[in-house]
Amino acid sequence: MTRRTAIVLALVTLVVAVGAGVGVLVLRGDPAGGTASAPPPVTTTKVTRTDLSDSRSLDGTLGFGPERVVKGAGAGVVTRLPKVGDTVVRGTALYWVNDRPVPALFGGTPMFRTLDKPGLVGSDVRILWDNLRALGYHTGSQPTRSKDGTKLPAGQAVLTASLVAAVKKWQQALGTEPTGTIAVGQVAVLTGPVRISAVKALPGDPVAGELLAVTEKVKLVTVPVGATEVGSIKVGAAVAVTLPDGAEIPAKVASISHTVTGGGPDAGAGQGSLPTVNVLVTPVKAADVAKLDAAAVQVLFTTTVHRNVLAVPVGALVALREGGHALQLTDGALVAVETGMFARGLVEVSGAGVTEGLDVVTAA
Repeated sequence: MTRRTAIVLALVTLVVAVGAGVGVLVLRGDPAGGTASAPPPVTTTKVTRTDLSDSRSLDGTLGFGPERVVKGAGAGVVTRLPKVGDTVVRGTALYWVNDRPVPALFGGTPMFRTLDKPGLVGSDVRILWDNLRALGYHTGSQPTRSKDGTKLPAGQAVLTASLVAAVKKWQQALGTEPTGTIAVGQVAVLTGPVRISAVKALPGDPVAGELLAVTEKVKLVTVPVGATEVGSIKVGAAVAVTLPDGAEIPAKVASISHTVTGGGPDAGAGQGSLPTVNVLVTPVKAADVAKLDAAAVQVLFTTTVHRNVLAVPVGALVALREGGHALQLTDGALVAVETGMFARGLVEVSGAGVTEGLDVVTAA
């Protein structure tokens, strides 16, 4: 072997040795690139059976509700008026005209004529008959037909001799002349027990005009609700009222106004208020609000309830590429589901293989 050949062989051996060394260094010196990372831990939850409810909280005002104006009728001079804060019940004097009391009756029809002739038929007669009965007077029975033989319409009554006799006894108890007749302006018809909220007239004013303003007798909460949303609220529905101190008290929907306020042609463009309807809510226990005369409160309405349904946290839903949703099982398999109500971070689910207690993956 020549000297030149020996040198070449030595160089080749050195290159191979260096290459092998580099290879070993690459394989052992980069564990991050050569070793697979552990899969991240998953969070699981169970499919539960529960009741879901759709609720919303709205601003309300605690007080005695909206005012209603009381107008006098007939002729005469006002001689006495009640005080603000007085309460008026059935059969008691609301105000005085020519030193004669004008008592309050409850109903929905004002006295629009003089009731003086037996045989008169009408809703005003029914108001008189209902109220005297409620006051404990013997009004006798009501016929089913009028004198001409026609059937009495619903909500109407006949001025019978027994009813006239009851009117006389009532007038005598009031200290007025027992004539047995009721003229326009001699009684005031209200929708129910009320509280005097304002006195608009003075003694000496003519009776024909605005005399008083009244509110409900008990405290309630007035809640303006969007006119397009009020249809989901029902009279008698249970609600929860949160007071200024954070206490939550039970209440119920007492009435829903038929009058829409606000709105107009520019309401939807930021140029005015949206149309609303007042919903009146009454606390179940008057003592819960006895110490408050007026306050801003929150009212929680529950509009829809789905009972005994299967539900999971919203984070457990998997959106499918082809549309719809699924739940991911702990082994990675997907189970297609139909979704229902969303409420309180939960969603109603149903579908084949979806059962109570099923373990599914959810977002952490």
